[in-house]
Amino acid sequence: MDHDFDDFHGFYLFLASLGLIWFLALWTLWLLGTWAARSRYRLRPRSPLSSAARTAVPGVSILRPLKGLDTNLYENLESTFTQEYPNFEILLCVADEDDQALPVVRELISKYPHVSAKISIGEEDVGINPKVNNLMGGYRSAANDILWVLDSNVTVHAGTLARAVDALQTPTKSGKRVALVHHVPFAFSTESRVGSRIDEAFLNTNHAKMYLAINTIAIESCVVGKSNLYRRSDLERVNGSLKPITSTEPNAKQDGLCGLAAFGRFLAEDNMIASALWHELGLRHDLSCDVARNVVGNMSLRDYVQRRVRWIRVRKNMVFAATLVEPFTESIVLVAIGSSSLKYLFGLSRWLCIVIHFCMLLIVDLDVYTSLAGHRLPQSIKWGFLAGWVARELLALPIFILAIFGNTVEWRGLEYEVLNNGEVKYVSNRQSFFDSFEFLRRYRPKKYQAVETEPVLP
Repeated sequence: MDHDFDDFHGFYLFLASLGLIWFLALWTLWLLGTWAARSRYRLRPRSPLSSAARTAVPGVSILRPLKGLDTNLYENLESTFTQEYPNFEILLCVADEDDQALPVVRELISKYPHVSAKISIGEEDVGINPKVNNLMGGYRSAANDILWVLDSNVTVHAGTLARAVDALQTPTKSGKRVALVHHVPFAFSTESRVGSRIDEAFLNTNHAKMYLAINTIAIESCVVGKSNLYRRSDLERVNGSLKPITSTEPNAKQDGLCGLAAFGRFLAEDNMIASALWHELGLRHDLSCDVARNVVGNMSLRDYVQRRVRWIRVRKNMVFAATLVEPFTESIVLVAIGSSSLKYLFGLSRWLCIVIHFCMLLIVDLDVYTSLAGHRLPQSIKWGFLAGWVARELLALPIFILAIFGNTVEWRGLEYEVLNNGEVKYVSNRQSFFDSFEFLRRYRPKKYQAVETEPVLP
């Protein structure tokens, strides 16, 4: 009996020690993300490129895919026209001539006649991804090698482009060339809908600190597609296979279709482009000191849940093992592991550990918010933001369980099946999983057009 007790004690001691190591490792990662936010975003110096001569800087073609009247659309697009950079053009891409975004676009072109801006109407069917199809006309007609693809629901600071070009031209500490510059999303909600507040809290706290921490470690590609700057000459060499190019030729490329058209088969084309540049060319990514201000529109609770389910299912079919670890990185599961481990090893009160954990987590998350926003959490949204933060933490595990069992996702009102390699295929005449629940269908908006993307975490 004593021998059996010793065996169980040794096993429990091992589990408790492992749990404590995991608990401390995640907290180290969170603190790293918090430090990265403080060191990168609390000071945004002006780039010398902002005041350089036109001929002294590389030209940039800004591609903005448009569909309908996104929230804050005028201000979002205007922020592109007012970039403090001497050499850029803007290509505004819509699928058809009846798109509601066109009057807004034409008004801005009239307002800023000195800016080289063109409208690209029509789409090229290169795959199942409508954003890629929409962008193809602008991509093919772009005058410059450097492309800045910027979603329509994003607004940026006037110095963003200059600082991004700086980052693109600066090698990493290891000496590798930077192939892509991206910006961490910073959400702000113009609506008081439940889903909008939860998404705002999520993007500005948990998502941001993990995103920054992973990119600080930089052992794998981790990119959000809200705002990406890269070279067309690099993209034309890759195809999304993620297989390294073995040829020693300076401009060697993959066989078959390459370039933007090759990524039309993916739902998360931005993640695949970033991964292709990383793995196929062996190049690296960097963040500048700017954020992509992501306007969160009229998002219901159903929209929020649906969006989280969609991207968990995409990640599951691309990085299955890493996706299975995700629940153990969420605060509630993590504190359950940590408090149980501390109780067994040191006799500490579980409730004391839980209270300290969540108090520290809130302090850390609000510090990340302050770094990204440039100011403390405004009193006007304080309670709504905190309620969204609590709801996000409570919903994380249930949403994951809902998402892990299934491969179909809903996007722009259509149903798709996610395949094992990250590609998707259209599923016709299928009822959405959410529509089988009356209380979720009741809150489905009639017109919600936002196209959202997320990083596929390593």
